[in-house]
Amino acid sequence: QVQLVESGGGLVQAGGSLRLSCLASGRTLSSSVMGWFRQAPGKERELVAAISWGGSSTYYADSVKGRFTISRDNAKSTMYLQMNSLKPEDAAVYYCAAQGRSYGSMSSSRHYDYWGQGTQVTVSS
Repeated sequence: QVQLVESGGGLVQAGGSLRLSCLASGRTLSSSVMGWFRQAPGKERELVAAISWGGSSTYYADSVKGRFTISRDNAKSTMYLQMNSLKPEDAAVYYCAAQGRSYGSMSSSRHYDYWGQGTQVTVSS
């Protein structure tokens, strides 16, 4: 089993920055894709960014390209999401997720087997 724990959420003014972290423990996520999802009230959960095991492949939603950066430190079993130039529309609960095996895709939430409990990001205008 795998446990994912997010941290780093909070309240920030529009234009500010936050850095989310996701610590993985339990079974080693060998060769696994990991990603950050978010869900705002009344909206569907959406993939924000994803990263391959080695970091050579990344995915970003169009809404965050150029503002968010995903990274991971496998030695520390930790994934990060650096969020800059935050907008009120970025406010949501952010979830860390990981694939349990290779699906050949990183963009579908159906392919993520493990989820964290979420961390709230609030952006004031």
